[in-house]
Amino acid sequence: MATLPSAERRAFALKINRYSSAEVRKQFTLPPNLGQYHRQSISTSGFPSLQLPQFYDPVEPVDFEGLLMTHLNSLDVELAQELGDFTEDDLDVVFTPKECRTLQPSLPEEGVELDPHVRDCVQTYIREWLIVNQKNQGSSEICGFKKTGSRKDFHKTLQKQTFESETLEGSEPSAQTGPRCRLNVLCDVSGKGPLTACDFDLRSLPPDQRLENLLQHVSAEDFEKQNEEARRTNRQAELFALYPSVDEEDAVEIRPVPECPKEHLGNRILVKLLTLKFEIEIEPLFASIALYDVKERKKISENFHCDLNSDQFKGFLRAHTPSVATSSQARSAVFSVTYPSSDIYLVVKIEKVLQQGEIGDCAEPYMVIKESDGGKSKEKIEKLKLQAESFCQRLGKYRMPFAWAPISLTSFFNVSTLEREVTDVDSMVGRSTVGERRTLSQSRRLSERALSLEENGVGSNLKTTPITVSSFFKQEGDRLSDEDLFKFLADYKRSSSLQRRVKSIPGLLRLEISPAPETVSCCLTPEMLPVRPFPENRTRPHKEILEFPIREVYVPHTVYRNLLYVYPQRLNFANKLASARNITIKIQFMCGEDASNAMPIIFGKSNGPEFLQEVYTAVTYHNKSPDFYEEVKIKLPAKLTVHHHLLFTFYHISCQQKQGASVESLLGYSWLPILVNERLQTGSYCLPVALEKLPANYSLHSAEKVPLQNPPIKWAEGHKGVFNIEVQAVSSVHTQDNHLEKFFTLCHSLESQVSFPIRVLDQKISETALEHELKLSIICLNSSRLEPLVLFLHLVLDKLFQLSVQPMVIAGQTANFSQFAFESVVAIANSLHNSKDLGKDQHGRNCLLASYVHYVFRLPELQKDVPKSGGPTALPDPRYHTYGRTSAAAVSSKLLQARVMSSSNPDLAGTHSAVDEEVKNIMSSKHFHEELALQMVVSTGMVRETVFKYAWFFFELLVKSMAQYVHNMDKRDNFRRTRFSDRFKDDITTIVNVVTSEIAALLVKPQKENEQAEKINISLAFFLYDLLSLMDRGFVFNLIKHYCNQLSAKLNNLPTLISMRLEFLRILCSHEHYLNLNLFFMSTDTAPASPCPSISSQNSSSCSSFQDQKIASMFDLTPEYRQQHFLTGLLFTELAAALDAEGEGISKVQRKAVSAIHSLLSSHDLDPRCVKPEVKVKIAALYLPLVGIILDALPQLYDFTAADARSGKNRSNGSDEEQEGTSAINQNVALAIAGSNFNLKTSGTMLSSLPYKQYNMLNADTTRNLMICFLWIMKNADQSLIRKWIADLPSMQLNRILDLLFICVSCFEYKGKQSSDKVSTQVLQKSRDVKARLEEALLRGEGARGEMMRRCRTPGNDRFPGLNENLRWRKEQTHWRQANEKLDKTKAELDQEALISGNLATEANLIILDMQENIIQATSALDCKDSLLGGVLRVLVNSLSCDQSTTYLTHCFATLRALIAKFGDLLFEEEVEQCADLCQRVLHHCSSSMDVTRSQACATLYLLMRFSFGATSNFARVKMQVTMSLASLVGKAPDFNEEHLRRSLRTILAYAEEDTAMQSTPFPTQVEELLCNLNSILYDTVKMREFQEDPEMLMDLMYRIAKSYQTSPDLRLTWLQNMAEKHTKKKCYTEAAMCLVHAAALVAEYLSMLEDHSYLPVGSVSFQNISSNVLEESAVSDDTLSPDEDGVCSGRYFTESGLVGLLEQAAELFSTGGLYETVNEVYKLVIPILEAHRDFRKLTSTHDKLQKAFDSIISKGHKRMFGTYFRVGFYGSKFGDLDEQEFVYKEPAITKLPEISHRLEGFYGQCFGAEFVEVIKDSAPVDKTKLDPNKAYIQITFVEPYFDEYEMKDRVTYFEKNFNLRRFMYTTPFTLEGRPRGELHEQYRRNTVLTTMHAFPYIKTRISVIQKEEFVLTPIEVAIEDMKKKTLQLAVAVNQEPPDAKMLQMVLQGCVGATVNQGPLEVAQVFLAEIPADPKLYRHHNKLRLCFKEFIMRCTELGPAAGQWPF
Repeated sequence: MATLPSAERRAFALKINRYSSAEVRKQFTLPPNLGQYHRQSISTSGFPSLQLPQFYDPVEPVDFEGLLMTHLNSLDVELAQELGDFTEDDLDVVFTPKECRTLQPSLPEEGVELDPHVRDCVQTYIREWLIVNQKNQGSSEICGFKKTGSRKDFHKTLQKQTFESETLEGSEPSAQTGPRCRLNVLCDVSGKGPLTACDFDLRSLPPDQRLENLLQHVSAEDFEKQNEEARRTNRQAELFALYPSVDEEDAVEIRPVPECPKEHLGNRILVKLLTLKFEIEIEPLFASIALYDVKERKKISENFHCDLNSDQFKGFLRAHTPSVATSSQARSAVFSVTYPSSDIYLVVKIEKVLQQGEIGDCAEPYMVIKESDGGKSKEKIEKLKLQAESFCQRLGKYRMPFAWAPISLTSFFNVSTLEREVTDVDSMVGRSTVGERRTLSQSRRLSERALSLEENGVGSNLKTTPITVSSFFKQEGDRLSDEDLFKFLADYKRSSSLQRRVKSIPGLLRLEISPAPETVSCCLTPEMLPVRPFPENRTRPHKEILEFPIREVYVPHTVYRNLLYVYPQRLNFANKLASARNITIKIQFMCGEDASNAMPIIFGKSNGPEFLQEVYTAVTYHNKSPDFYEEVKIKLPAKLTVHHHLLFTFYHISCQQKQGASVESLLGYSWLPILVNERLQTGSYCLPVALEKLPANYSLHSAEKVPLQNPPIKWAEGHKGVFNIEVQAVSSVHTQDNHLEKFFTLCHSLESQVSFPIRVLDQKISETALEHELKLSIICLNSSRLEPLVLFLHLVLDKLFQLSVQPMVIAGQTANFSQFAFESVVAIANSLHNSKDLGKDQHGRNCLLASYVHYVFRLPELQKDVPKSGGPTALPDPRYHTYGRTSAAAVSSKLLQARVMSSSNPDLAGTHSAVDEEVKNIMSSKHFHEELALQMVVSTGMVRETVFKYAWFFFELLVKSMAQYVHNMDKRDNFRRTRFSDRFKDDITTIVNVVTSEIAALLVKPQKENEQAEKINISLAFFLYDLLSLMDRGFVFNLIKHYCNQLSAKLNNLPTLISMRLEFLRILCSHEHYLNLNLFFMSTDTAPASPCPSISSQNSSSCSSFQDQKIASMFDLTPEYRQQHFLTGLLFTELAAALDAEGEGISKVQRKAVSAIHSLLSSHDLDPRCVKPEVKVKIAALYLPLVGIILDALPQLYDFTAADARSGKNRSNGSDEEQEGTSAINQNVALAIAGSNFNLKTSGTMLSSLPYKQYNMLNADTTRNLMICFLWIMKNADQSLIRKWIADLPSMQLNRILDLLFICVSCFEYKGKQSSDKVSTQVLQKSRDVKARLEEALLRGEGARGEMMRRCRTPGNDRFPGLNENLRWRKEQTHWRQANEKLDKTKAELDQEALISGNLATEANLIILDMQENIIQATSALDCKDSLLGGVLRVLVNSLSCDQSTTYLTHCFATLRALIAKFGDLLFEEEVEQCADLCQRVLHHCSSSMDVTRSQACATLYLLMRFSFGATSNFARVKMQVTMSLASLVGKAPDFNEEHLRRSLRTILAYAEEDTAMQSTPFPTQVEELLCNLNSILYDTVKMREFQEDPEMLMDLMYRIAKSYQTSPDLRLTWLQNMAEKHTKKKCYTEAAMCLVHAAALVAEYLSMLEDHSYLPVGSVSFQNISSNVLEESAVSDDTLSPDEDGVCSGRYFTESGLVGLLEQAAELFSTGGLYETVNEVYKLVIPILEAHRDFRKLTSTHDKLQKAFDSIISKGHKRMFGTYFRVGFYGSKFGDLDEQEFVYKEPAITKLPEISHRLEGFYGQCFGAEFVEVIKDSAPVDKTKLDPNKAYIQITFVEPYFDEYEMKDRVTYFEKNFNLRRFMYTTPFTLEGRPRGELHEQYRRNTVLTTMHAFPYIKTRISVIQKEEFVLTPIEVAIEDMKKKTLQLAVAVNQEPPDAKMLQMVLQGCVGATVNQGPLEVAQVFLAEIPADPKLYRHHNKLRLCFKEFIMRCTELGPAAGQWPF
C-alpha cells in the first residue's frame, strides 16, 4: 500500500468476497477452534501452571497467500492495480557509494601489481555499501512527523483556539492593584434585605449582540442537521498530530539505524601559528609542534613542521630548496585527541641552521643583545646576520637544536571534557555501559556522532584562544631525547623550578587554538590528500595531524592508510676515532642497493618539496654519542619486497670552512630490512654500524645477522649494536597480528594460484597440511588481540563467510570449512559483545556488528571454475523487469502465472525452461542463507548458546542474505510460496522454536536474566518482521502463532508473559504493510449506507436481525475477527488480557499494551497513505473491537473528575460531598455495570461478572492514551454504522458509553499555558521521580546521554542550539516538563505547545459532542430517552465546567439548545438536578469576558426559561435554580466578573422584550422580576469584592447575606455552602463544618415540616449538642413560607440523602479539624436515618469512622490544639462602622500575639497607608480623647477562655474546655500611681471578662463582644492567686508519671528559688511579717497563710532535698 492513488474507487469494492470453492472447503476443514474457549490451566513439567484467560490462545491464522490469490482474482482491475505492491517486494537492495572525506579516495600508488591481501583491503575500503532498504519504511514510522522535519511547521496550520482562562490572565493584574478598602459600606446592608437593593438600573446598559433566528420556529431535525454541518466544518483531520508523542520507553519497534562506519576522528583542535620572533632577527628558524601526554609518557601526535621566516631569511636557503610545494607552506594544523586529559602539552621545538659552536654559544646573542638598543648592538646584529648567511649557504641542509617551549592544554580540555572519558569520547571509540537499556535519544545521539568540539563541550565556551609564549627553554645538547623531554615536562607541570634550572631565551610565539569546525575548508589529510571542500585558489592549506592514541581505538578501518614512522634515538661513537664529533644521519628508504634506488616517499618538512629521497637528522655540536629526536614519516609502497630496506648513513659535518675539505665525512652505514618472513618489521632495534662500504646483497639480511663476507665487513665496536632506532607503522593493510596474518595468508593461498610449500611467518606449510592449518587459524582467530580484530573486522567476517559457502578443493580433496567458519564468527560475535570497551545500542546489539551487517555485508562472491551459461541471463523474460505499476493486465497475468507455477503444473510455458536451467546451475553451490540457517540449527553446546544469545546478528545476516538472494535471482515476481526451499523453511521453524524456548527458559530463571530474554525477544520479533517482507506470509503467521503458544505454555507469570508477547507484537505491528497484512480492506463492513456497487444477490438478502447481530459483533473480538485480522487480533487479545489481569507489575504491562495500540493508531493517522477519509473509515473499522475492550475496562479508568476535585478545582457542583455523587464512575455503579454481561457473544473478553472484583486501576497517562484511541475510532469510523450500533445497545451499555465520554471530557480538559499538558499532580510527581532517577543514573556517567545531562546541569550553559533537535529530553510535548523546566523553553515554544494542546482539547470535545449527538439521534426513537438524557446532560454539564475554547462552546450551546427544544418537558420534570447544574454552568458562561461565549450562553439561558415557562406556564423552579446558581457562583468563583454578567442580564431582558410570541403572557414581567432579583444579588458581590483581602470582613459580609436569606432556605443554604468553601480554602475546617451543620439544621427544619418521620432530627433543636448556635436556624416560622410551594426547597439537599450528605461532610471536616467528640454527635443524627434506610454498607463505614474518631481521642487527647483567642478593638473614624467595636478573633493554635498584630497592621496599613495605622501596645482601657483623629488604632490582647467554678464541674476534658466558648478573660496589671508594675505591696490587677454574641466555634472566626465585666484584685489577692498557681504547678510536677527531673527543676526554680525578689520568700516577708491593721484583710491574710501551708507541704513531698531551700 505504498500510495493509494485511487482509494476512493476501492473503498467499498472490497466487500465482494466470492470465495473459490477450494477456499470454502478449506475453511470448513480447518481444525476446529473450539478448544480455545475451554482452555484448562496448562501445566508443563517443571513449570508451575498459570491460569490463563480462556480467550488467550491465538487462533489459526488465515492462509494469507492463498486468500490473497483467490481474492485478488475476484477483485476488479483497478483494485488489483492499487494493491499491486502487495505481491511486489518491499525490500530494496541498494548500492550506496561510500561517503569519502577526501576529493579522491586514498589508494595505493598506480601501476603496481598488488598482493591479494592488499587488493582485498583496498577493495573493502572503496567498494559501495550494500544496504537493504524497506521501500515504504518511514511512511508509517510512528509519529513520523514528530521525528522528521516534514511537519515541523505543522502548528502554523492550526487555528488559535481562544480560551477565556487565558484572556483573563492578561487583564487581571490591573484590576487588583491592592485591596480597595472602603469599609464603611458595610452599614448599608444591615437593615435591608438584598432584594430591595436594586439600585443599579439594568436598562441603562447596552445589551450584547443577539443571535439571529433564535426565536424562529425550526423543526428539531433541521436544527440538529444545521448543528452537525456547523460542527463538521474546520475540523482537524489528524487527531494524533495534536496529541503529545508518547514516551519512547515502550517504543521497542524503533530499530536504530547503525552508524555508518567511518574513519575515526577524536576531538579536533585547530592550532594556527601566527608569528615567531626573538629579540634579534639574524637567521632563519624552523618550528615544529606535536602533542605529548605527560601522564602516559607518550607522544600522541606526529610532528607538524612550520616555517614562519620572512622572505629575506628564506632567501638565505634558496640554494638548498629545489622546489616549494604548497602543502609544505601550511601554518595551521588540526590535531585530534581521542582521550583528552589535563596532562596534554603542545610542545614547540625550534631549530636553526647548523653553525659552529655549542647550542649555548649560539643562543648567547639572543639572550644578551636587544635590537632596540641601537648603536653597537646594531653593528653586532649586522655582523651576526652576515655570519648566519654564510653558514646557511654552506650548511643549509643541516640543522641544530635551539629552543623549545611547552604549552599546557589543560584549560582547553576543561573539566567537563575530562569526564567525557566515560562518555562521548568512548562512544566514538565504541565504549558504553553494558546493562543500561538506552533509549532512542541516546542511540541517536551516538549516531550523529558530534565530533566537533563545540558540540562535545570540549572548550565549547572557548571559541578561539590566543596564546602567547614569551620565553623559550634553551635545548641542552646532552638532553635531547624524548625521555628527557618527559622529565622536563613533569617538572614543569609540578612547579616552575624548570625555569631556574634551564636557561630561557626571551622571544615571542603567537598562536591561536580553537575547536576545529566539523568541516575545515582547504585541509590536507596526513597523506596529503585534499579533504572536501577544497577550493582551488587557496594558497596556505591546513594540515590534519595524525594521532597516536594512548589507548586502543576500536573503530574498523575504512580508509587505505600505509605509513611508517622512523625514530632514530641514540648513537654511541664514544670509543670511536676522534673525527666523529658533529654527527648527522642520512635516512633513506631503498628499493634496491644502488644509490639511485632511494625512493622519494619520505614526507618533506616545511617550505620545501612534498616528498624527499633522504632526510638528515639535527647535529649536536661536538657530541660523540648524540641523542636524536627526529621523526621520519614515510609513505609505504603498497607492494613490499625483500629488497625494500631503510638505509642509514652516518656523517661527520665540519662546521669550519677548511681549504678543499668537503663538508661531510663518511663515518659508516647501517640498515633495516622492511620485510622479514613476509611481515612488516616494526618495533625497537639496536643496530650495529659498518664502517666501510656495504657488500652486495646486504639488504637481504638483517644488520645483526649478516653472514660472514669475504673480505670481512669492518664493524664499529666489533659488531655490537651502537645505534638505537624505533620503527612504527600506522597501516590499514598490515595487520601486525600473528593470528590475523596467518589467517589472511592461508585464505589467499586458497584463492590464488600459489606454489607450495608456502611460508607463513616462520613456518612452511605444504599443500597437504593446508586444510589443517587453515582450520587451526580459523579457530585461533578469536585469540588475536581485540584491537586488530576490530580494525580488520569487515575483512575477517567477509573471508569467514566466503569460506562457509565456497566449495574448496585442496590437494584433490573437497574441504568443508563452513562449520569452523561459523563457529569462529560466533566466537567473534561473543567477544565483541562481551568487551566492556565496545558500545551497544538500546537493543543490546554490538554497534560494530550492527553496522557491519547493515552496510558492509554482502553475499560472498563465489569463485566459479565453470563459466556461467550465458544465454538466459543476458536476455531475461521481459515480464520480470517491466512489472512496476504497470497496467492491471500485466498484474493479473503475473498472478495467473504465479498460480500456475504454484500448483506445480507440468505444462510450464517454454520460456521458463531456460531460466530454470540457470536456477539449477546456481543452486548447485550452497546458498548463504541456507547454509547459515543450517549451521544455526545444527550448532551445539556453547556455540549454540552464544548463537541464540546474540541471535539478532544471525537473524540480520539471514534477512540481508535472503533479500540479496531474492534480488539476484530476480525471483521478486515469483510467488512467495516457492521462493525458498522447504528445507530452509523447516530450519527457520526450528530456529524460531528454539529461540522461543530459550526466551522462556531465561524468563523462568531468577530476575537477572529478564533483560537478556527481552533483547532476544525483540530480535526475534524483528526477524519475523523482516520475513514478512520476504517469505510466505501465512508461514510467518504460523511462526507467530507457535511463538505465542509456546510462551503461554512455558511461562508462569502472567505480567511477564503479556509483556513479552506485547513487545513482540508491537514490533510486528510496526510493519509498513501492517494494514494489508491484516487484510483491513476485507473488513466485514456492513454499514448499509456504504455505496456498494455490486453486492451479489445472495449477500443482499441478509435480514436485518442478522445485520444487527453482525454490527454488534464488529465491536467484539470474535474468533473470525482474530483469524482474518491476525496481528490486530493478537494485539487486542493481549490488551484485553492485560486489562483483565491482576497482580504485581500488571500496571506496567497495561501501560505497555495501551501504548502499543496508541502508537499504531497514531502511525495510521499520520501516514500519508491513509489520508483519504474512506481509507480511514476502513482502518477505523479494523479497530472497532477496541471500543468493546475499552467499555469493559470502564471501572479501571483513572477518574480525572475526582482528581480535579481533589486538587480543589472549582467545579460546577458545589461542595465536596456532591463531588462524590458526580465523580465520573461511582465504583458501585461501575461494578454493577461490570456485572451485567450484556453481550454474551464475546468469548470471555467481558470483565468477570463477580461484582466485587478488585480491578487494577490504570494511571492517568495510560487512561489518556486509551481515551485518545477511543476518540480516534469514534472520529474516523463510519458514523451511520456507529448510530446503528448504538441503537441496538442495551441502555446499561449506553450508560457506560456516556460514562466513558464523561471521563473523556475531564481527561482532555485544556490546562492552559501555565501547566501545558500536565495531567494531574500525582502523575507529575511520578514522572518527576522517574526523571530524577533516570537523571541520576545518567549523571553517574554512562554514555553520551550522561555527558549531555551533565552539561545541561552546568550553569551558564545557554541552550545549546544543536542539541535541541533530537535530544529526547526536550520531549516535544510529554508530561516530563514540570514547572521548573519551563525555564528551558522559549516563549515561542510555550505558545506553540499551548496552541497545539488548545486544538487537542477542542477537537477531543467536539468528537465527544458528535458522539452525544449520535446517541441522541440513535435513541430518540427508543423509549429509554429519560435515563439517557440525564447521562448526556451530565457529560455536557461536565464539559461546560471545564476550560473550553470558544469554538467548542459555540457548538456545545447549539447542541444544548437543540436538546432543550427537543426534550424540554423531560428536562424540567425528570432531570431536576441536572437542570440546576446546567443553570449554574450557563450562568457562569454568561459572565464570560468573551462576547461570543456570552451571546451563546444568554441565548441558551433565555431558551431554557422560555421552554420551562412553556412546559409549566410558571417557571418558578428555573427561577429558583438560576437564583441559587448565581448565589453560589458569586460566593465561589474568584474570577467572576459582575459587569459581564450584568451585560448578559440586559441581553436576556432584550430577548424577552423582542420575543413577540410571548408578549401576551406574564412571561416577560416574570423575567424582568427575576433579572432584577439577580441584579441585587450581584450588588452584594460588588461589596464582597472589596473585602477580598480581609477574610474576617468577607466572612461577616457573607454571613449577613446568608442571614438576609433567612426567608429563602435554598439561598441561605447556598450561601452557607459558599462560606464553608471559603473556610476550607483557609484551612478553617471547624468553621467550615459548622456552616454545614447549620445547613443541615436548615434542611432538617424543612424536612420536619414536610414529613414527620421519627428517625429524622426534629428541626434544629436536635443539633444543640453539636453547637448551641444552631438554634438560629429555627427562626423561620411556618407562616413565612410554605415548603410545598413550587420551586422552593426543591434542591437536591432538601432530601434525606441530602441531609445525610451534609452531615457526613461536616463529620469529615470536624475530624480534619481534630474535634473528634463532635464527630460522634454528628453521627448520632446520621445513624437513625441510615438504619431506617437499611443502608448497612454506609453504616459499616460510619462505625468505622466513629472508631477512628474515638481512637484519635484516646491517642491524641491533650496533644490537640484547638485555637488561640485574641480580643481586637478598633478605634478611629477611619474604620467607619468598626469604630469602637470589639471582637474576639479565633486564630489557628499557637498563633503568637506578634503574628496577628503583624497581620492586621499590615492589612490595614495597606488600606489606609502604613503611617496612619498604629497598634496600641497595652491592654489598658483606651481613652479616645488622647488619640489622633486622623489615625486608625488597633488594640490586640491575648484572651483565655473563662469558666465559672460551677461550669468547671461539667467541663472535665480538654476538649470540653475548648468547645462552646462564650466567655473570655484577660488581665491588666496596674498600680494606683498609674504605672503598670510596682512593688509587691502596691501591685494591683484588673481581670476583664468578655462575653461574645455566639459561642465558638461558629460559622465565622470573629464574633463581636456584647458584654464586658471587670474585677480589680488588691495586692494581697494578687499574691494569693500567684501562690495558688505555683502550688498547682508544683503539685503537677511532683506527681508526673513518669517523673520528669528537668520539669521539676524548672518549676522549683520558678517557685522556690529566691533568685528573684518576687519569689515566695519575698511574698511571705511582705504580707505575712505582721498581722494587718485593717480587719477587712484578715480573711485574705489567713487565705495566704493556708496557701503557704499547702505550698510547703508540696515542697516536703520532694524529700530531704527540700532542706536546702532558704525558707
